[in-house]
Amino acid sequence: MSASEVADLLAALRAGRLSVDEVAERFRRRSWVVARRPAPRSYAEMAAQQDVGADVPGSFDDVVAAYDRGELTREQYRKLAHAVADAINAEAGG
Repeated sequence: MSASEVADLLAALRAGRLSVDEVAERFRRRSWVVARRPAPRSYAEMAAQQDVGADVPGSFDDVVAAYDRGELTREQYRKLAHAVADAINAEAGG
């Protein structure tokens, strides 16, 4: 799935071309990037990690941004977040 595909799926959901269940199913089959931060070695590193930086296109950041813009309902966001978690857990073997 390309980086723009997440945005495209969310746009299709908003336009009514796909249901939230259809988008969730596609999210479950997707490979998601999981960014892991190294353990901070000092308070300065810990503080620096609080600034998460720019959103990563094609990641769960797109879903969060859509929710923050009011483009997803709380229920849609929850369903999509659970689908992403399912995909990440399945990839991790859990």
